[in-house]
Amino acid sequence: MARVPRNLPFPVILMGIGAAAMYLPAGHAVLYGQHAVARPFFYGGTIFLTLTAMVGLATANRWGAGTRGRHLGGLLIAWLLLPAMLALPYAEALPGSSYFDAWFEMVSAFTTTGATVQALPEALPPSLHLWRALVGWFGGFFTLAAAMAILAPLNLGGMEVLADAPAGARRRDAPGDRLVRQALGVLPVYAGLTLALWILLLAAGERGMVAVSLAMGTLSTSGISPLSDLGATGSGRSGEALMALFLVFALSRRLLPGSTVIRRDRPIWTDPELRLGLGVILAMTAVLVGRTWVAPGAAGSVPDLGAAAWGTLFTTASMLTSTGYVSADWPAAHSWSGIDEPGLIFLGLAMVGGGVATTAGGVKLLRVYALIRQGEREVERLVHPSSVGGAGAEARRLRRQGARVAWIFFLLFAMAIGLVTALLTLTGLGFEPSLVLAIAALANNGPIAGFAAETPIAYGALPEAAKAVLALGMVLGRMEILAALALLNPGAWRR
Repeated sequence: MARVPRNLPFPVILMGIGAAAMYLPAGHAVLYGQHAVARPFFYGGTIFLTLTAMVGLATANRWGAGTRGRHLGGLLIAWLLLPAMLALPYAEALPGSSYFDAWFEMVSAFTTTGATVQALPEALPPSLHLWRALVGWFGGFFTLAAAMAILAPLNLGGMEVLADAPAGARRRDAPGDRLVRQALGVLPVYAGLTLALWILLLAAGERGMVAVSLAMGTLSTSGISPLSDLGATGSGRSGEALMALFLVFALSRRLLPGSTVIRRDRPIWTDPELRLGLGVILAMTAVLVGRTWVAPGAAGSVPDLGAAAWGTLFTTASMLTSTGYVSADWPAAHSWSGIDEPGLIFLGLAMVGGGVATTAGGVKLLRVYALIRQGEREVERLVHPSSVGGAGAEARRLRRQGARVAWIFFLLFAMAIGLVTALLTLTGLGFEPSLVLAIAALANNGPIAGFAAETPIAYGALPEAAKAVLALGMVLGRMEILAALALLNPGAWRR
């Protein structure tokens, strides 16, 4: 029996998990007496479990070790097609909702982007909030497992910066075995941290459904919430402080126990991603808060300093980790800083993103760190042209091959932003909203579109063509461009 999951295509395994998860909102809706909401999820779970069993019997022992292309293609299939299954009960349980909008909602949740077409999330039934948060949480777990089991052994997903072999290099062990091993290692810790944050939020005075949604949205960095903004929470700043504490896990892969392929022979405080991430958060907070005393005409008063500092700190951390939550104190922080368009700063933070092999999106901190180290080395050579770079072979590799592949990825990411922006303008959108939406999709930070532009952008008001482009951008941003390009390499499909 232990061999059965490993012999199945992992998209089929994901289908089974997704189908079984439908019983949770079904049971929740029954407890609330909302049988019209419970029926689509109960019937959907039963039908899709039966379908999964049939597909599993037909494909058992046909997946095997496979090729790089097959497993990378499996990731693409999972992020594109699994939301089509998850969207069906959601569309049926929400009167007036189209299936296309439901599919967009599920793609956004499963890629941990967190964009929603609902203008007023509070109007949704509680069980649908649970389903959105659960899909986002499951998508975060799948991202963690796939990053370590499939992308990392192929030197993709940011690991190519530290690897000796080129990106996409072949490994001999079976990805199915690694996926099972990694999932079993990460799941207890990932679920335990989510449970811990849920309990802490409840103790801070948060309501049950809001607490569980925020806990799942924080650990998965999906930014999914049943509220329009955090100003309506019951836990206030204490709840935001707890969420900020758990957002640290998106800054470095080394902070999440349970991973089976992470080196832990060095102290955690020497981790470059963690130091760079915390440094960026503190530096941006200091700049935005301190601007009041150096910029002429900047607004603000001393009693607002605490609110401004906290609102900036929390929102900066949330944007850097591609979570997208905005502090309830952000209006005070915005007024204090006196910056007319701070959204441009947060778009830049979203593009940088969190740590590699985490649930965060963006370019990733390790790639930025490699470029910074290479820049430092070039400045040193201007002063001392004959100097020899030290710090060991790993640091030299990071400055040379690592910086080169990081720069290539950055250029590809910029090209992808330009392409998605161009496609969005063809659907009738203006340049500014198209650029903001493109960055939000590729950086997997959907909520940023609500406040980064001069006029808040509502996903529900977009044409269907624009939503389709954004959904594909979310998948590309979650899978990463190098992994998508590896699918086009004929060698990836050879054994």
